[in-house]
Amino acid sequence: MRKNSKTFKEKVKNIDLLKLYLPQEALQLAKDNSYETFDAAMELHIRTGIDPRKSDQSVRGSLVLPHGTGAKKRIAVFAEGLKATEAKDAGADVIGGKELIDEIKTSGKADFDVAIATPDMMKLMASVARVLGPRGLMPSPKNDTVTQNIKQAVDEQKKGKITYKNDDTGNVHVILGKRSFTIEQLVENFTAFLDSFRKNRPSSAKGVFIKTASISTTMGPGIKIQIS
Repeated sequence: MRKNSKTFKEKVKNIDLLKLYLPQEALQLAKDNSYETFDAAMELHIRTGIDPRKSDQSVRGSLVLPHGTGAKKRIAVFAEGLKATEAKDAGADVIGGKELIDEIKTSGKADFDVAIATPDMMKLMASVARVLGPRGLMPSPKNDTVTQNIKQAVDEQKKGKITYKNDDTGNVHVILGKRSFTIEQLVENFTAFLDSFRKNRPSSAKGVFIKTASISTTMGPGIKIQIS
């Protein structure tokens, strides 16, 4: 079991761990009681009431946060011809077709954070699914990373598009921004995410959808929030 540091224990004293705080209060407390020496991520953790064993109850969605996440993404586009040119004009960091796929297959390396592909490239990308899949980098129509509209896809990723889905325990974890963001920016990102999350509630899920939710920084204490 991990032993919490003295600093962590001091910060926790400022928080009522049993209280449900309003989102703005929780975000402010998380900022004020963060002790990381870097610009920590502001994380939202939600425990849902879905049954993760049932495929028709999975929660999945994506959205462009109003103020992004504060993280710079290295974007790869798998395309050829005019679509490769479109990717270059849009500012993609890595662009290639069959030769890029062969390089990844040979090296087992993927030096990017997001992969976007045109539909015609997907049959070739099956050969690198074992490399990209476990890292969450395989393009998919479900998160809009398999598309003919390369410019829009790259633009959205650069503006702070996030994709979320529940894990094996039915929990969902997302980054709402950085500690350096203003409270107004964090609240707007939180509100936008919550609207998207509620819209993606599975129709087969019964009972309470959001059981508990908490805010924390990367290494900070979890602060419970009240979801109305």
